[in-house]
Amino acid sequence: MKKIYSLAVILCAALAVDAQEDLSVNSYWPFNGDMSNALYSHICDRAFAQLKERKSLVDGLKSRGDWIARQAEAKRIMEEMVGKFPEKTPLNPVITGRLKRDGFIVEKLYFESMPGYYVTAALFLPADRTGKTRRGKHPAIVYCCGHSRDGFRSPGYQRVVMNLVKKGFIVLAFDPIGQGERIQYFDPDGNSIFGPTHEHSYPGTQSFISGRSPAHYFIWDGIRAVDYLVGRPEVDATRIGITGRSGGGTQSAYIAAMDDRILASAPECYITSYDMLLRSRGPQDAEQILKHSLKNGFDLSDLIEIRAPKPTLLIATTNDIFSIQGTRDVFGEARRAYAAHGLPENVMMVEDDAGHSSTKKNREAMYAFFQKFLNHPGEPTDEDVELFAEQELWVTPTGQLQTSLKGETLFTLNQKFTDEALEQQTEKRNNPDFHKDLVRTAKQLTGYSEPEPSSDYIFSGRLWRDGYSIEKYLIKGPGNYYIPLLHLSPENHGGKTVLLLDDKGKASAAERGGLAEKLAQNGYQVIAPDLNGFGELSGGYRGGDAVIRGVILNIWYAGILTHKSPLAVRTEEIKLIVDFIKQLGKDGAEISLTGIASGTLTADLLHAAMFSGRFDRIALLNPLISYLSIVREKNYHPKFAMSAPPGVIGKYDLSDITAALSPMKIFMLNPVNSMEQTVSSDEFERMYADTQNLTVLFDEENMGLKLVQLLK
Repeated sequence: MKKIYSLAVILCAALAVDAQEDLSVNSYWPFNGDMSNALYSHICDRAFAQLKERKSLVDGLKSRGDWIARQAEAKRIMEEMVGKFPEKTPLNPVITGRLKRDGFIVEKLYFESMPGYYVTAALFLPADRTGKTRRGKHPAIVYCCGHSRDGFRSPGYQRVVMNLVKKGFIVLAFDPIGQGERIQYFDPDGNSIFGPTHEHSYPGTQSFISGRSPAHYFIWDGIRAVDYLVGRPEVDATRIGITGRSGGGTQSAYIAAMDDRILASAPECYITSYDMLLRSRGPQDAEQILKHSLKNGFDLSDLIEIRAPKPTLLIATTNDIFSIQGTRDVFGEARRAYAAHGLPENVMMVEDDAGHSSTKKNREAMYAFFQKFLNHPGEPTDEDVELFAEQELWVTPTGQLQTSLKGETLFTLNQKFTDEALEQQTEKRNNPDFHKDLVRTAKQLTGYSEPEPSSDYIFSGRLWRDGYSIEKYLIKGPGNYYIPLLHLSPENHGGKTVLLLDDKGKASAAERGGLAEKLAQNGYQVIAPDLNGFGELSGGYRGGDAVIRGVILNIWYAGILTHKSPLAVRTEEIKLIVDFIKQLGKDGAEISLTGIASGTLTADLLHAAMFSGRFDRIALLNPLISYLSIVREKNYHPKFAMSAPPGVIGKYDLSDITAALSPMKIFMLNPVNSMEQTVSSDEFERMYADTQNLTVLFDEENMGLKLVQLLK
């Protein structure tokens, strides 16, 4: 007799099925903790080991000779990280206007840090009662701005600058690139589409991929600012100081460490230790990152110790975004360096109970510091001042260089640097050993290291769908975390296996009607993991200020500091997952392994296939056509950077990997550029002309179905 079910029973049955469709794995294992921040934590574990090694080295420094040798080595490391500066070219300064105030005058000006690369600035000069510049040589201070939209015109910065000039110092304040009158990315109304930090990090990420720390450009602007100052007849070149708060603290610390003409330095609200920074806010925007800094044994304290015994004042607040404990730790270590030189009193620290801000107590300590060490005695009291309106301090008629003078930006400068790198790559490609050496080059560049074999696999449950089961596993990763994955297994798969890397996560890959199900229904067993930074291993990072279009570039920056890129981490994970897959073969039966990846993870799969040689074929859905596309497109999507090795331009590109994988069969469906636009067949042909083992399809609407047909 046919059974008749009520609607309620049918709905309850449907809900029961849905309840079984929980595709998460980590939620079953609360003891493992929150794995959503696993990628950053894993990179930090490497950072802390590197910092421990540095501490051991520094703890062993005893004599003056030990510290002098360490200073020389730290200076060498910094010069290497920042990169060789260009030849100095004429500054071609242009004074565009003068303003008079009681006790000082202001000259608004711009100069060329490099040909066509304009820097807007204002020179504040002490004046006598008649309003004329005071005669004689004066001590001078470079003022570096923090991350204000309006640059040195910000009220807080104006206050400090005016107090210094009223006390008899000449002050040169200049706009960092991406701020004030040096905005690079405009909306239709003429405003920056980014905040100041993103104005740095967006082009700065491209600079890293091309092989140069963007700090290179910030430091060079500061060095050229000193060049301008010492060229002025009113300036005593033996009495030069520098200060700045927040991002200006970064710049002032960098410039003082690299320009020996700086006698006295007072970085404010920036200096801390990397140990404390990584445990709190995390790495900050691009110019605050020096390539392989921690791997090279270089901490922020080295910026201070390089200068010993030149006078330095650390200005801090106890509730700053930069850890006060880290500042105290840096100060304690720096005093050892200064003491070894016999002048421990030349490094000082002042702190006040405040947030990330300038306080009266700290300002007055800074004034007194410069009055003492630039030999210009006076009263350090902080005065009330009459501020200029922002537009009064405009150097250009429009208030923006790009609409007044055009000129270079970080993006255009990086294009020229990229062109130089590509010339070297062309020469390397002509070497018959280029592809043979590619594995070694890629491993070195990414920071890849062969993971230790593991059999730490945890079966975590099973659910059923029509014709196949879904098993859940945790696979021990290369660090202190587990990789969650799903194993879709049809009853008769015959050893045909697919490793499916979906950049939307394993749950997306395994959803009903999705690609994983299509493959399982066609007789493949499918392994769908969440690699680090995706799915269950994502979304937990809480620090950083370079989150652009939802992409947390700060984690990528942590990889730059430690020389362990997220790409390397995930490639190591793929190696461990492939080891796991090989264990699935029954009675030693051979497994035929196909790798499939989508979007940003296509670069990870290509590297894994090249490093391991254990795939029979691979298929790439919406793959990025080239790393070069990231640096060539001004409006690139930053997600592609997360699978790019810093410094890759000029070394190799994705097309080189596909060629090196020959004769392995490779399928590409709808390749895209870094703006997520499907490329033309002509553009693809130009990039992949030398690749013979490749099948490419364009404008396929149902890629999953088409791919299943291709793999048969």
